[in-house]
Amino acid sequence: MLIFLFNFLLLFNILLICLLLNIIDPQIYSWSRYTPPSIVKVVILGQDPYHNDRQAHGLCFSVPHNVPPPPSLLNIYKGLKNDISTFQVPKHGCLVNWAKSGVLLLNTSLTVRAHEPASHSGKGWEKFTDAVIQYLNERKSGLVFMLWGSHAIKKGKAINKTKHLVLEAVHPSPLSAHHGFLDCHHWSKANKYLKDHGKEEIEWNCLAENKNVPIPSNSDLSNNEKID
Repeated sequence: MLIFLFNFLLLFNILLICLLLNIIDPQIYSWSRYTPPSIVKVVILGQDPYHNDRQAHGLCFSVPHNVPPPPSLLNIYKGLKNDISTFQVPKHGCLVNWAKSGVLLLNTSLTVRAHEPASHSGKGWEKFTDAVIQYLNERKSGLVFMLWGSHAIKKGKAINKTKHLVLEAVHPSPLSAHHGFLDCHHWSKANKYLKDHGKEEIEWNCLAENKNVPIPSNSDLSNNEKID
């Protein structure tokens, strides 16, 4: 455990230095800025960032405002609408408000070469994101992990299912979404689990254009939601 924490902190400090020196685009780590460990309730794992121009901004499945939502995200909206009928499908694909609400949107690889999907896979990012997942798995309890597709399911094999809820489904890609994703009901299952464990539910309907969700401080959280 001590070796793991040392390696994690060492790598984190190296990356922090790179950011301070403007070697790395800070958007790569927007997942950690919007969803620090103290507020994480739900973890959604992606594979690598969107690879087309202006799409990636550090949150898996999300794109900035004024960028059309990709097909996988549209299927996420469809699945959520099938699950929670009051969900209002937004016209944009920016999931920042989910991230601020405690939904960690983490890709396995944090960068990608433009127009070349999975081009940075196996280059070292996986060790870092494995450490993030391991940290949350060991230091927190009562989290919900949404694993969509074989890649995410494999990534989450070590998650302690006695401490956390692990929800698995096929990937929301148009190639597979109709094989169970659109009717997986993960969002309502996540909220039921959070409520049953004394935590505030996720307001999935917080993506409206005019909503500005603040990032809660640790003092705003209940004892059940604070990091151990």
